[in-house]
Amino acid sequence: MQIRKDFSLKNYNTFGINATARFFAEVTSVEELKKILQHKDYPEKFILGGGSNMLLVNDIEALVIHVNIKGITILSEDVNSVTIKVMAGENWHQMVLWTIEKDFGGLENMSLIPGNTGTAPIQNIGAYGVELKDSFVCCEAMNRINQELETFSKEDCKFGYRESFFKSEGKDNFVITSVTLKLTKNNHKLNTSYGAIEEELQNKNIINPTIKDVSNAVIAIRNNKLPDPKKLGNSGSFFKNPIITKSQFEIFIEKHPTSPFYKVSESEYKIPAGWLIEQCGFKGKRYGDAGVHSKQALVLVNYDNATGKEILNLAHKIINEVNSKFEIIIKPEVNLIK
Repeated sequence: MQIRKDFSLKNYNTFGINATARFFAEVTSVEELKKILQHKDYPEKFILGGGSNMLLVNDIEALVIHVNIKGITILSEDVNSVTIKVMAGENWHQMVLWTIEKDFGGLENMSLIPGNTGTAPIQNIGAYGVELKDSFVCCEAMNRINQELETFSKEDCKFGYRESFFKSEGKDNFVITSVTLKLTKNNHKLNTSYGAIEEELQNKNIINPTIKDVSNAVIAIRNNKLPDPKKLGNSGSFFKNPIITKSQFEIFIEKHPTSPFYKVSESEYKIPAGWLIEQCGFKGKRYGDAGVHSKQALVLVNYDNATGKEILNLAHKIINEVNSKFEIIIKPEVNLIK
């Protein structure tokens, strides 16, 4: 395991921000992770996964530890279900495709989400009406203080909308090393009602879709709406969809009757942040090398050599405009690394 100095992170974050790590090391096993966390010569340590849900605002003076532990194991299975353990360094989308090829259902709506599996519980990633917590059993995480492995159940993780224990009170205290998921083997419960999935299936004349059909539909939709990070730097959805109270919603919808919305509960409504941003005129706008994607206003992009600060300044501009026009505060979904 080599520790490198002044290492460029441009290829280790999907925004393509050319930030520098003062020190950098890649770990490919749990034992290597334990060893590097015990290293006393580098008291400040920063954990890096797939780099897909972060914005590097500055260089990182700490030792950056890139978690690249691979492996997928079937722990148990019966006629109806299968439980798998996925190591943190496995690419999320490639893992989803692996499950679909084996006809294991539950993750198909989350196809093509960028990043690695180890960071999925931090964000409780989700797409098209499905979230990680729906298939989640537990995860293993290494305590950064004593380097002991601990197991976290679904309840321990305190999942919320793009929230978890690891993003709140447990932030920076643990390194997730594996995720255990329970998937279906037959009688798959397909979720095709959210977003444009049904329309995509109808366009392909698919009446009785399989999980692979749903996955292909999601991939087609995402490819049409979202830029490929390898071609145009981005981190997917930059903002969370705001959830407002029923009283706020009633005032809002009276002023803006054409707005799309989703009823979360009897007392809460979700408003698409992309729609709010588009109504403020940001869709397709470019400010130097920082910009808003032309097909999806929820996505901020790095056209070439934008800095993290330039992307962040654009985000603040959008937040202020949306609040001024709609009296709704939208918040970043990505982790801001300052």
